[in-house]
Amino acid sequence: MKKIIFLLSLGIFASCQNTNSELVIERLNEKVDQWHLDASEANFDSYFGFIAEDGIFIGTDVSERWSKEEFAEFSKPYFDRGQAWSFTKKERIVRLNKRKDVAWFDEVLDTWMGDCRSTGVLSLKDGEWKLDHYQLSVTIDNELMAQFLEITKSTSNE
Repeated sequence: MKKIIFLLSLGIFASCQNTNSELVIERLNEKVDQWHLDASEANFDSYFGFIAEDGIFIGTDVSERWSKEEFAEFSKPYFDRGQAWSFTKKERIVRLNKRKDVAWFDEVLDTWMGDCRSTGVLSLKDGEWKLDHYQLSVTIDNELMAQFLEITKSTSNE
């Protein structure tokens, strides 16, 4: 009888854990969606408030590896004009560590550059989720890779 009660308790605990994880993932999806919306609506303070103080943003150009401060300085004129960028989630997968204080995600975005793929790392800091690391990449269909390499080769020779 004790074994049955223990197994039932374990099952209930595991069920609660899964529900809690699902709620955290749902909340993180909302936060990342809001972050993208903040860019499209040029909400500078909210957009950069979500990035951790020591956060890193890696853009599509090989030169684009910015600290939060550098990225904010670069981006400020776009936000001031009311025209930052508009990225819309097509799909996203979020995973949590066992303690549920670190999450990572990858997503496919609809952008002015076509489909882009990005990855991010989030962590819980003083009870608030912050974006520690974000990398945005332009995608290239495999069938177009040879053509792409020709273009990059010709531009690197100039």
